[in-house]
Amino acid sequence: MNGFALDPRLENDSVSIMITGLCDLRLSRDARWPWLILVPRRAGITEIFELTPLDQVLLAFETELVAKALKKITGATKINIGALGNIVRQLHVHVIARFEGDANWPGPVWGFGRAEPYEDGKRDEFIAKLREALSS
Repeated sequence: MNGFALDPRLENDSVSIMITGLCDLRLSRDARWPWLILVPRRAGITEIFELTPLDQVLLAFETELVAKALKKITGATKINIGALGNIVRQLHVHVIARFEGDANWPGPVWGFGRAEPYEDGKRDEFIAKLREALSS
């Protein structure tokens, strides 16, 4: 598809949940936070403004759908959304559920402590709940 290739760091740090209209929706392998990543499947894009106007609308729409579904299944205190790209330049949008008292609350998730892997069963259960919430 148009030369799109996933950055190896995103590939290593997350697992694909599903392909949406524009994005590869991925789950971070760090189980400390319910942390989703939307990666627009467009080659050579590092900034939101580099997307076509239609793709910008699709990204905003998909981000909203994912954020609502994440809030619904986790009951999070706050949903954090960000597209930083200082280390991994490929455009990707983080959608992270935060809770009072979680690891590093209320500070940022980036660069804090060591990642903790999901237990396979818990990861699979989370993915199933998310897919269900996104399809309803």
